[in-house]
Amino acid sequence: MAAVRGASRDAVGGVVPAEVVAPSTADGVAEVVRSTGGSVVPVGAGTKTGWAARPSSCDVLLRTTGLDRIVEHVPGDLVAVAEAGVPLDALQRRLAEHGQMLALDPPEEGATLGGIVGANASGPRRLRYGTVRDLLIGVTVVLADGTTARSGGKVVKNVAGYDLGKLYTGAHGGLGVVVSTAWRLHPLPQAAGAVVVPVADARAAGRLAALVARSTLTPAAVELRFGDGGGELVLLFESIEASVRAQSATAVALLGGAEAASPPAWFGRRPAGPLVLRLAYAPAALPHVLAALPDGASGTASACTGVAYAAVPRDTDLGAVRAAIAPYDGSAVVLAAPEPLDAAEHWGPVADSFGLMTRVKDQFDPARRLSPGRLLGGL
Repeated sequence: MAAVRGASRDAVGGVVPAEVVAPSTADGVAEVVRSTGGSVVPVGAGTKTGWAARPSSCDVLLRTTGLDRIVEHVPGDLVAVAEAGVPLDALQRRLAEHGQMLALDPPEEGATLGGIVGANASGPRRLRYGTVRDLLIGVTVVLADGTTARSGGKVVKNVAGYDLGKLYTGAHGGLGVVVSTAWRLHPLPQAAGAVVVPVADARAAGRLAALVARSTLTPAAVELRFGDGGGELVLLFESIEASVRAQSATAVALLGGAEAASPPAWFGRRPAGPLVLRLAYAPAALPHVLAALPDGASGTASACTGVAYAAVPRDTDLGAVRAAIAPYDGSAVVLAAPEPLDAAEHWGPVADSFGLMTRVKDQFDPARRLSPGRLLGGL
C-alpha cells in the first residue's frame, strides 16, 4: 500500500503513490493497467482530486495529461474528438476559430477533458446546455484488464454512446481509464449580457429564482452569491444581440431593483475554504437548503438547477447538514477538507441504489484495483 504522508505533488488525498506514470498513447495506458498487479489511480491535471474520497491504496498514479491530441473537429456536424489529457481551454481555443464551443464551463484552470468527465464537473451554463452527460457522445476507455472499449462515436444521435458515457461520468476512474472523448458542440453566441439584482436573504433569493423559472426568459445561467447576510442574483443571456437586449429589459422589469451590468468577478467561480461542500437538492428548495447551512457559510448556487457550492466553517457538523437537507432530496459531498476523509465522511450516507453500484463496480473492476475506495461507500 502506498504511504500516507504529508505534502506531495503526487499525493491523492494524502496517499503518496509508489510510482507515477504519464503514458502518451492509449496503448501505453493499456499496458500500464495490464502490467500493474496493484492499484491504479487515474488523474488528469489534478484540479479536482479532492472531489472523491482518498484511495485505500495507490500503487500507480496514472496521469492522463500525456494524451493531449485534438483528434478531430468536424464543424459541419458540430462534433469534436479529443484525448483525455487535452485541457478544456485548449479545445475551446481551437473550436472558437470556427465559431463553436463545447458548452461546459467548470472554472478550474487547466482542467482536462478526462478529469472533467471523471468528476462530472460543470459550471453556470449547465442551465441552458446541460452537463457532461448531455454533451458527451462517445468515450474510449481502458478497462481494468487492460483491454480497450469504445462506446458512441461522432454521431450526436448515437443513443448507445450516451449510456456508457453516462456510466463513466462521475466515476473518478473507478470503472476504467477514459483515454478519448467525443463531444456535441454548440455555436458561439453572437452576444451576451447580464442582469444583476441584490438579494437580502435566502428567502428573497428563492422567490426571485422562482420568478425566473416561471417566466418566458431563457437565460444561459442564473447564479446566486450568498453569505455575509445577503448576496446577488445574476442572469446571463447569450443569443443574438436583439434577443439579449430584449430579455435583459424583461428581466429588469420582472426582478425589481435589477440592472443590466457585466457579470461580477465571482460569477462562475467556486468558493475557497478549508471545508467546501457541493450541495444537490430539488431546485425549489433553495431557501430551505441555504437556511440549513451553519453561520459563516458562503458560496454560489446555480439557482434554477439545484446545485450549490458552499464554504463552511471547518468545525461544521456534516451529519447535521445532511440530515437537514435530506427532506429536499438533498445531499452534501465534500470537495475540499482540512484533512483527507474516508468515503463515509466524504460522500455521506449511501443511496438506495448502492447495491446496483456495487454490481457495476464488480462487473467492470472485479479485483477493485481502479481508484479503490474513492467512490460512494468505499467502492
